[in-house]
Amino acid sequence: MNSSRHRRTSVIGLPALVLLVAAAGCSSADGSASAAVPSPGAKAAKLCRNLDKVLPARVDGVGRQDPSPASALTAGWGDPAIILRCGVVRPPKMIDPKVASGQDPEAVAGGVDGVDWLMEKRDGASRFTTANRLAYVEVSVAGGRDSSAVLVDLAPAVKKAIPVGIAD
Repeated sequence: MNSSRHRRTSVIGLPALVLLVAAAGCSSADGSASAAVPSPGAKAAKLCRNLDKVLPARVDGVGRQDPSPASALTAGWGDPAIILRCGVVRPPKMIDPKVASGQDPEAVAGGVDGVDWLMEKRDGASRFTTANRLAYVEVSVAGGRDSSAVLVDLAPAVKKAIPVGIAD
């Protein structure tokens, strides 16, 4: 990580974000990361293709290594992998009143550099899904990675490609 680069993180529940860092992603038989390709509607798919065009080459200091199968709706970086899937369905926890009130120990809502996220801990993994955007973008962060750095690195691309609004 480039220590001279300024990283600004404004998160509701930053301690919860730090606690959510855990192993995520899965591996295929050849050792490369794999990810299920979402099936969004036409509007979200177009936004996701736009996102793919502006994603950074490096996230948390590691180069892009897309998962299989190849798709403009998925991206990956590093090993252990950081996996992004665009056009996923809204997570049920996103509308759970316990999350909004901070009463759910496995999920918290927050923001990083102008992008709102639902941060979930599930089966020992960290999963972040954009909120208040016209398409849902999910990011799984493998254990040992600085999840706040990952979200800071991805925020500019999300803001550029996925407009603020409520996804269908």
